[in-house]
Amino acid sequence: MNETATAPTAPLRARAEIDLAALRANVRTLRALAPGAELMAVVKSEAYGHGAVPCARAAVEAGAGWLGTATPEEALALRRAEGLTPERVRVMCWLWTPGGPWRDAIEADIDVSVSGMWALEEVTAAARAAGLPARVQLKADTGLGRNGCQPGEDWAELVAAALRAEEEGLVRVTGLWSHFACADEPGHPSIAAQLTLFREMLAYAEGQGVRPEVRHIANSPATLTLPDAHFDLVRTGIALYGISPSPEVGTPADFGLRPVMTLAANIALVKHVPGGHGVSYGHHYTTPGETTLGLVPVGYADGIPRHASGTGPVLVDGKWRTVAGRVAMDQFVVDLGGDEPPPGTEAVLFGPGDRGEPTAEDWAQAAGTIAYEIVTRIGSRVPRVYVNTAT
Repeated sequence: MNETATAPTAPLRARAEIDLAALRANVRTLRALAPGAELMAVVKSEAYGHGAVPCARAAVEAGAGWLGTATPEEALALRRAEGLTPERVRVMCWLWTPGGPWRDAIEADIDVSVSGMWALEEVTAAARAAGLPARVQLKADTGLGRNGCQPGEDWAELVAAALRAEEEGLVRVTGLWSHFACADEPGHPSIAAQLTLFREMLAYAEGQGVRPEVRHIANSPATLTLPDAHFDLVRTGIALYGISPSPEVGTPADFGLRPVMTLAANIALVKHVPGGHGVSYGHHYTTPGETTLGLVPVGYADGIPRHASGTGPVLVDGKWRTVAGRVAMDQFVVDLGGDEPPPGTEAVLFGPGDRGEPTAEDWAQAAGTIAYEIVTRIGSRVPRVYVNTAT
């Protein structure tokens, strides 16, 4: 990812400004909502597009005791980063495939998730080769239907095998965990059903002798709205970055959160055109009368959703504009309605909303998706500019 530590001196075509003070404040807010639990800052997918290492460091500075990633490669990159040592923060990863870098993870003191016997067999073999015990967390499928071990005989088999491996000194079962399917829909019947099953699967494992350091099921929406689900650890992802996981329930401000990313670009061209002038591919927009057009130099190669063609909002010169016509690979156009801001004028696609600019949620609505996708898809051509880096 293209990164710069502080605001650049030369103008940039586009930039994603990452406010680390906002991220640290969000961590503190989330910790206060779950005072009896540790907090995991989920920094998978380059911290949802914000930059994994800078965000991980900021989260740890604010009190996160765990970092979470999907892939082992992401977790290993964190361990290679200065300051993210095992003595300072635990790191967990959960998306494994056969033949993965189990030994590397063991030697880096990373907690690995195991959902089935094949994974337990591979991690124990790697532990034997490394001469070190693996930190293993057993994942239960309580109803999401993705990764995780099924209840009943499969869970009993996995627990028994993990305990045998623990007796041999090959693993340490550090956690028992699961993941909600519908926590962003408070009151959904699956939430209570999953909590009940999770408690039953915990009770079984602990009854057999598992002594986990942490038990966890709460993601961002459960952290915000479901105290009964906090257990020993909450895993906060999108909320960490100041985006509401449940827009129907509350805005970021309602939850005491502040968006961390502001995406902006510099207008590349402003020109006069007559009425009836076609704009961008397919001429899905034609000017209703004589007007001015502004060229915004970002497109779907930068992560701007093509699905927001004709609907995506942009703040230019203090006014909301809308994408005129199709979003192209590297650029899109806005109809300025006769206004003539000079080239180089800032076009703000989204941010916290303080200056009247759109938010990531506004773009999600325009594109028919969720705000998670809007921030995560911003590509590596867009430099991340970190501000408020000092604690």
